[in-house]
Amino acid sequence: MSSVTVGRNLEWGFSFNTYHKMKKVAIYFLSGLSLVALSACDKDSDLANSGEFEYMIFGTFAGECGGEGCIEIFKLDNEHLFEDSTDVYPGQEHPYDGVYVQLPDEKFQLVKDLVDAFPSELYAEPETVIGMPDAGDWGGAYVEMKFKNDPGRSGFWLLDQLDQNMPQVYNEFVDRINEKVTLIHE
Repeated sequence: MSSVTVGRNLEWGFSFNTYHKMKKVAIYFLSGLSLVALSACDKDSDLANSGEFEYMIFGTFAGECGGEGCIEIFKLDNEHLFEDSTDVYPGQEHPYDGVYVQLPDEKFQLVKDLVDAFPSELYAEPETVIGMPDAGDWGGAYVEMKFKNDPGRSGFWLLDQLDQNMPQVYNEFVDRINEKVTLIHE
């Protein structure tokens, strides 16, 4: 076995061929480690977009109101739109528990883009009630998002109808909810 001198007379007790094999292994290992690190970075950046969309529940509610239009809650999935038939006032402790009836595809086509308007800032909200929905009989909006295998992007929120009670990004979304509820009923 011959020894290899490296740098200032440092000797390694292995053959020249072994040294090159170890060098190749080290290069392959570092290359593989780099690929794993890069793919992990990609996965981290995609984490916010992970999970398969399951459904969105959205609508409006008003407590001091009479008639069928006081509570309008809808469920939207990738292919259908449903209307809740219970018309129960949404609570702040639990997601809405409705009984849904499928609506015609024309209605689905009118509202399917609402999912894209959802403000991702809501995911960071520590509370489910934003503003003071329906506190002064001005009503509120309800939204719930559900993603399969992604609890970080699933939740429900009750939103205020008054612009001064919430950040602008939420006001714009509430306006879109109101717009879609109106379109469904036209």
